[in-house]
Amino acid sequence: MGHDLELTLEKIAGLINGTVAGNGGCIISGMNSLDNAKEGDIAFYNDSRYREQAFATKASALIVAEKLEGYAGDQILVANPKLAYARLAAMFAPKAPRYEGISKDACIDETAVVGSGVSIYPFAFVGKNAVIGDNAILFPGVFIGNNAKVGSNSVLHPNVAVYENCIIGANVIIHAGCVIGSDGFGYVQSDEGNVKVPQLGNVMIDDDVEIGANSTIDRAANGTTHIKRGVKIDNLVQVAHNVVIGEHSIVVALSGISGSVNVGKNVIIGGQVGIKDHISIGDRAIVGSAAGVHKSIAEGEAVLGNPEMPPRLWMETRAFIRKLPELNKKVRELEKRLKEVEEK
Repeated sequence: MGHDLELTLEKIAGLINGTVAGNGGCIISGMNSLDNAKEGDIAFYNDSRYREQAFATKASALIVAEKLEGYAGDQILVANPKLAYARLAAMFAPKAPRYEGISKDACIDETAVVGSGVSIYPFAFVGKNAVIGDNAILFPGVFIGNNAKVGSNSVLHPNVAVYENCIIGANVIIHAGCVIGSDGFGYVQSDEGNVKVPQLGNVMIDDDVEIGANSTIDRAANGTTHIKRGVKIDNLVQVAHNVVIGEHSIVVALSGISGSVNVGKNVIIGGQVGIKDHISIGDRAIVGSAAGVHKSIAEGEAVLGNPEMPPRLWMETRAFIRKLPELNKKVRELEKRLKEVEEK
């Protein structure tokens, strides 16, 4: 990958809290994988399984946890290579492309307030009394409902819908196809059928949140569905009405969080997790992939399975499941022998 940015290895080391082993004046102009790197690139090495690729790479330098002995190129030694890679990649990553100004083919209500430096692509819509913060980017097909707000420097990718009265903070990234503020799923059964419960609240998304493609966050029945600062949500996630997700938590793809769940800070929710309504997930809890959570989880607790249970118990249970056919056969044999003994 080519980039306009050029940095010396010494400069990079300073930016990622690393130490140079080699020529600090080496010029780096890009990042790439071990296999695809060329001269001028820096690559990431943190797994002995890729040792051969590291020695064969054409990269000018490597980011490593420990000095790779025998490697001829320059190296930067860091305590946490993954974190260092992420921070450096952010410097080389291309910025979201901007439309110059506001397209004449966008529909902006005359009562909307649009900040300076805003980029609005053709066929975006901004409703009555909506507010778009400075330097925000709205891609084609973005819908901003009446009285909704989008904070400064936020990026809404194509076909994102932000319903009326919802609030998006600053430095938020919302990927294509997301729906923010659709009605929560509330119905009362009656003799006449299912009677809809109007959803009167909104959604608030705080600063520095990122939401993956085609995820949905429902408005509250009353009050606010609240995604707090620094939360990262993967693709195809469903967040129901009145859910609160605490600061810097992570929700992985295909998970569903039912209504009025309170998720704490720094929680990790794995892929395909289903969480029952009206329970709480404590700070720093970890919910393993494909778990079904039916009761509250304590602070710092880790669970797996459906129903959720401690990881060790889940692994023991899984081991028994594989043995069930054999155990069933033995039980039937014992029952037959016992019956023969009783008949005698």
